[in-house]
Amino acid sequence: MKSEKIRKIYDELCLVSVFLGVTEKPVFKAFAAYCESEWGADKRRAYARFVAEVYKGGGSLTRLVQKEVFEDENVYVKNAARGRKCNPCIERSVKRELASLASFSALTSEDFALDMGVSKEEIPDFESVNADMGASYRKRLKNIDRYGYGIFTAHGMFRLTDDKRIEPIASADPIGMDSFVGYAEEREKVVANTRAFVEGRPAANVLLCGDAGTGKSSTVKAVANAFFDEGVRLIELRKDQLALLPLVMGKIVGNPLKFIIFIDDLAFNRSDDHFSMLKAALEGSASAKADNAVIYATSNRRHIIKESFSDRDGDDVHRNDTLQETLSLSERFGLVVLFSKPDKKLYLQIVRELAKKQGIALPATELELRAEAFALKKGSRSARCAEQFIESLL
Repeated sequence: MKSEKIRKIYDELCLVSVFLGVTEKPVFKAFAAYCESEWGADKRRAYARFVAEVYKGGGSLTRLVQKEVFEDENVYVKNAARGRKCNPCIERSVKRELASLASFSALTSEDFALDMGVSKEEIPDFESVNADMGASYRKRLKNIDRYGYGIFTAHGMFRLTDDKRIEPIASADPIGMDSFVGYAEEREKVVANTRAFVEGRPAANVLLCGDAGTGKSSTVKAVANAFFDEGVRLIELRKDQLALLPLVMGKIVGNPLKFIIFIDDLAFNRSDDHFSMLKAALEGSASAKADNAVIYATSNRRHIIKESFSDRDGDDVHRNDTLQETLSLSERFGLVVLFSKPDKKLYLQIVRELAKKQGIALPATELELRAEAFALKKGSRSARCAEQFIESLL
């Protein structure tokens, strides 16, 4: 290796300990492979693989390194999130390592060209700038309740995998609050509750119930997106994963961010095993609830429980007690917001607004007649029906 600058940075990165997880990322491994490779074709190929990793991250080495540093889940950031002080030796290591990582992120293609003894024009280029990594990191720690750490830094919506990991939703719905027409009063209740949650005031678990296609799920996702910069993240659970609620709560307890546990299209049979776990969480059971989490659920049923006439006329000795328990699950939500099927006036208003957004230039009378005919074929009016009608025109 000809360049003392690159050799010095490589030696420093080999001693990184607090941010060890960062140096195990692909771009760092590619840099290590370059530094350890022999001269000639092997070194050129190693450089090409290094640049390929930078390109995967967008083309800027500095931004890629910053992203990896900010998302790293290490002992220092965990202690900072809990308001604890680290051992002074850890503090010193953090300062030194951030300086080394900043030096690495400022490397240029000219540095590598000099190291390989070639001109810059002969090798693939990438972007980089001098950045004060330490100052940026301290700023994020100061606002950690907004930025978070680990996987929650860059993503807003997550799911629980079948192997019990929380992972980002790659194609998360980017829907915003300005995407809706109608139901402003209903959405405002959810927004106000989330605002209270963010500000540390008492907030309720929320049940959004009512007719299908009225925007219940979209409202929850839009609210989560709207409060992303204020530290709100959404974790979606399927109904069959409710038994894992304590696991999820355990993973996020103590995290400085605020979490919406989202359960979509909720409905139970009377004998459903998942009923008791949700009930425990809604009642504030210590094992099923975290202080930094609220539950937002949607259901097409006001009482959530699927009930048959046989449930009312069965041979249960304590039939009335059992019936009341199943019907009262929805009452355990502190806030119940009803999304009713839109009347003709609201339905047509939604159609007109969506048509305007999409630039559909049809006379109002024709647009409304065709929208009504579409709704008749679908069998009902709804916000979803209006969206589907507009899509059919497009």
